[in-house]
Amino acid sequence: MTPYAHVVGWGKYVPQRVLTNDDLSRMVDTSDEWIRTRTGIRQRHLVGDGEATASMAIQAAREALEVAGIAPSQLDLIVVATVTPDHLFPATACLVQDGLGATRAAAFDLSAGCSGFVYGVAVAAHLLSAGVYRTALVIGAETLSRITDWSDRVTCVLFGDGAGAVVLEAGENEGGVLATVLGAD
Repeated sequence: MTPYAHVVGWGKYVPQRVLTNDDLSRMVDTSDEWIRTRTGIRQRHLVGDGEATASMAIQAAREALEVAGIAPSQLDLIVVATVTPDHLFPATACLVQDGLGATRAAAFDLSAGCSGFVYGVAVAAHLLSAGVYRTALVIGAETLSRITDWSDRVTCVLFGDGAGAVVLEAGENEGGVLATVLGAD
C-alpha cells in the first residue's frame, strides 16, 4: 500500500521587531491606507541583531517537532525553502540539521521564491509517498529585510522576515497531502 504524507506538526517564528505601515510612511511616499487597501498588510516583522535565516528556521522547527511529539533523531529529511540563505554553503538545511541534532536526516535547500514552501512540501510528500523516507521536516524561512530596497515603495511594503515549519509523516491512513501540481511562469 502506498503511504500518505500527513502533516503532524507545525511551528512558526517571527522576530520581535515590528515595522508598521505608519513607520513605512515616514520612509517612503505611502500610507497605512494605501498599503492595507492593496495588500491587507498592517505590519511586518524584521530580524534583529543576532537573528538569521537559520536561527529562525531552527526555532520554527523546534515548535513543529514539539507539536508532532517527534525527536530530531527521528527525522529522515529536512528541506528548507529560502531565497535568503545566510551563506551559499553549507545549506541552511544543514545548519538546521546541526542545530537540532538531527544527525541521520538528509538535508537540502530549495530555492523557488514565494512558492518555495509549497514546492518543499510537495517534494517531501512525494518522497514519503514513494517510501523513501518516513518523517520529513519542511521549513520556509526568509530574511527578506536584508535584500529589500527600502526606498522602493512598490516592493518594500510587501516583505518581512520569519519562518514556518511542518513535520510530515508517512502513514497508511488516507488523507494528508493528496496531490500537488507544480508549475512556474
